Amino acid sequence: MTANAQSWLDLSPDNGFGLGNLPYGVFSTPATGRRTGVAIGDLVLDLQAATGDDVHATGSLNAFMARGPEAWHALRADLTTWLTDTAHRDTIEPHLLARTDVTMHLPIEVADYVDFYSSQHHAENLGRMFRPDSPPLTPNWKHLPIGYHGRSGTVQVSGTPVVRPSGQRKAPSDDAPTFGPSQRLDIEAEIGFVVGTPSELGRPVPLGAFRDHVFGVCLVNDWSARDLQAWEYVPLGPFLGKSFLTSVSPWVVPLAALEGARVTPPSRDPKPLPYLDDTDAEPWGLDIAIEVRLNGELISCPPFDLVYWTPAQQLAHMTVNGASLRTGDLYASGTVSGPGKDQRGSFIELSWGGKEPITLQDGTTRTFLDDGDVITITASAPGADGIRIALGEVTGRVEPSR
Repeated sequence: MTANAQSWLDLSPDNGFGLGNLPYGVFSTPATGRRTGVAIGDLVLDLQAATGDDVHATGSLNAFMARGPEAWHALRADLTTWLTDTAHRDTIEPHLLARTDVTMHLPIEVADYVDFYSSQHHAENLGRMFRPDSPPLTPNWKHLPIGYHGRSGTVQVSGTPVVRPSGQRKAPSDDAPTFGPSQRLDIEAEIGFVVGTPSELGRPVPLGAFRDHVFGVCLVNDWSARDLQAWEYVPLGPFLGKSFLTSVSPWVVPLAALEGARVTPPSRDPKPLPYLDDTDAEPWGLDIAIEVRLNGELISCPPFDLVYWTPAQQLAHMTVNGASLRTGDLYASGTVSGPGKDQRGSFIELSWGGKEPITLQDGTTRTFLDDGDVITITASAPGADGIRIALGEVTGRVEPSR
């Protein structure tokens, strides 16, 4: 990939949105409808205006993603040429807009949403909290990527208000459930994967076909009401404690931009079954550094490279029963946590179930989220020539229940 210094644009090497990135999003201005844009530095390139292709004026990335990997790679190559060869400057420059002057929207029409549970440190932390007299991992955890189907209609773009959900809650000491606003509102810092090309019903997608189907990567905050979840999840799993809102970042980073971030995933014991065994396959561990901020204060740095099940394995498992993929499917890693206390990707872990409040720099404490709190999740990964790739941010402000 051509280095940032070779662009005719004045790009800061610390910007994170250089030529090695070129993430896609959907924007609007007072003068235009929703269009596809590519972030470059502090600017957005209007793709419909630059290419004349109406696929970029549909209001989502879905129509373009459905064209498949050849189209994705061709446009990425064109973008690199346009932004490095000064012969294209007069044609491209008029279609560059300041990112501060555009409004960002949900980048995809979400078809299905699946959330996994693939961070071993996160799973072990929850197991130690809730099953102290048993092994922290359930017997199936190291044999398959555990997940649940979420509610695609409540996946929303970063900045969407987080209205505190209400529902049934029952503390262990209560005789009966009560109804009211969640008192244990939480976050889940995750990485999401966006499916571009569909698959045939009844035909599993093997590990080696990951690149053929996954278009790119985004940030996800799977907001969670832990008290609602604790009462409802037996025996069928998460429902109202999760379905009220899932936030995603506005920019989708192409898979091609993360070549320099690919790493060997953690070793696995026992060896996975053949359809999940990536021993001789292309490694799809990703060296992504996540940061979580509460009201601007850094409180956690979860490391994605330690996640046990890779996105390629998650995709293979999600389809091994013959379930088909659709353009716009979104699946997320599950909460990302590391071994350190400052690497936990949720408040239930950071406060150890509410028993160890977090003390902030202003002297206040938190176990779970208060109304008015703002959570911002950012992430970056190694890119070309030592320049890091930014995944943007996903932000939400907690509002009182309605």
